[in-house]
Amino acid sequence: MLNEIQQDANERMNKSIVSLENNFSKIRAGRAHPSLLEQIQVDYYGSMVPISQVGNIVAEDSRTLKVSVWEKDMVATVEKAIMVSDLGLNPQPMGQVIRIPLPSLTEERRRDLVKVVRDETEQAKVAIRNIRRDANSDFKELLKDKEVSEDEARKAEENIQKITDDHIKSIDAKLNEKENALLEI
Repeated sequence: MLNEIQQDANERMNKSIVSLENNFSKIRAGRAHPSLLEQIQVDYYGSMVPISQVGNIVAEDSRTLKVSVWEKDMVATVEKAIMVSDLGLNPQPMGQVIRIPLPSLTEERRRDLVKVVRDETEQAKVAIRNIRRDANSDFKELLKDKEVSEDEARKAEENIQKITDDHIKSIDAKLNEKENALLEI
């Protein structure tokens, strides 16, 4: 029973880290990457779909993304969706291809992105602490129902704390890595 709770908590903490990595991938560090456009939604004949479902996104070089739109009628719609997104990009349509040059980041913008990264990191840490709290309350519930001894519950809480500490260290390492990538000129 205790092992199941610990495994569940560990899996949920791992998912929090994967979610943080996904959020980090959307924050650009000056390099063009197709995932930068993944969250943009396009109106495709009345329904909103991700941009990847109406065209192919590739990094043409380190500063340029290229979207090859599959339907000629959708080029203007995709261009507009990119322009109105909060990414600050100016697409340049050329037939069925849209080139998106990425402007270099200013020092001020880099610092703003570092703040965003730190906020994302703090949210991930809070999620991990909440998972720890849930596991500890499950242990206390088992102790209250006399399904485990006090020693077993205490040992399980110590194990959860070790798991939590490991995940927090991992998050801090990812934060350091992303901050360095953002501040690198």
